[in-house]
Amino acid sequence: MAARVYIDGHVGTTGLRIRQWMAGRQDVELLTLPEEQRKDPEARRSRIEAADLAVLCLPDDAAREAATWAGASGTRLVDASTAHRVAGGWVYGLPELALGQRDLIRAANRVANPGCYASAVVLLLRPLVDEGLLARDAPLAVHALSGFSGGGRQMIERWQEPANELGALPHEAPYALDRIHKHIPEMAHYAGLSHEPQFVPAVGPYACGMRVQVPLPASLLPRGEGAGKAVWEALHERYRGEPFVGVAPIADPLDVDERSFDPQACNDTNRMELRVLPHPSGHVLLMAILDNLGKGACGVAIQSLNLMLGLDETTGLPV
Repeated sequence: MAARVYIDGHVGTTGLRIRQWMAGRQDVELLTLPEEQRKDPEARRSRIEAADLAVLCLPDDAAREAATWAGASGTRLVDASTAHRVAGGWVYGLPELALGQRDLIRAANRVANPGCYASAVVLLLRPLVDEGLLARDAPLAVHALSGFSGGGRQMIERWQEPANELGALPHEAPYALDRIHKHIPEMAHYAGLSHEPQFVPAVGPYACGMRVQVPLPASLLPRGEGAGKAVWEALHERYRGEPFVGVAPIADPLDVDERSFDPQACNDTNRMELRVLPHPSGHVLLMAILDNLGKGACGVAIQSLNLMLGLDETTGLPV
């Protein structure tokens, strides 16, 4: 019998992509509501209670409310909001986080889906902290560029409004410079850092695609000429054999041009590509490229869903 799955908030950017990628699957039954009922609390609650697993693609307060409904009925949850990412009793839904994380997700009733920026930062840094190549209290900065779909409905509408003329903007636009970004707590917590990094996010004039860069000054790394190689080896070993996370070889000499490191290179897939770029000075630049609505949101949610339902983790996911 196919597992019953309900996506609460399926018309938003994340919910819509999850539904699209799960359409046509025979191993799950997608429960739905008529359009006129999709915002009705009682109708939503009845669907959550009828489901084996619900995916919450909701604002934080609505996700907290829906989680209480699921708790009463025993329905298992994948929550794509930010409400529970560092909350007690919830498992972080990033299968590649550490050895044993998949087993935690398989057994969990409550899984918090990671944020797009945070997924990249955590997967770049956690192996280095675990291997002692980077101190937990290292002063770090993160520069990240995303498509405007990562900012939700208001940002999408702003960038798509012709009167704003943002579609032809010839540069990226930094944002959230005056507040603590909602992904910061999970970045520090799951990367193993003792305090938050400085985070500078920016938006580009395109819908999807993300490039995250973390510079590591030579002063933060082990001394010697092989620091860059040691960093690469730590990432390569951690993600060896992973179906959705790849580590590019170190290029020596580095051969790049204006079209290298395209933030849209992994669009429409569940892939994340990691790179280690050593500098002759001893500095190292870490880089991740992913689809902010793929591996950054919808794809990783489906990974967790598959694991929780006892299915192959890669089922239904584009590479």
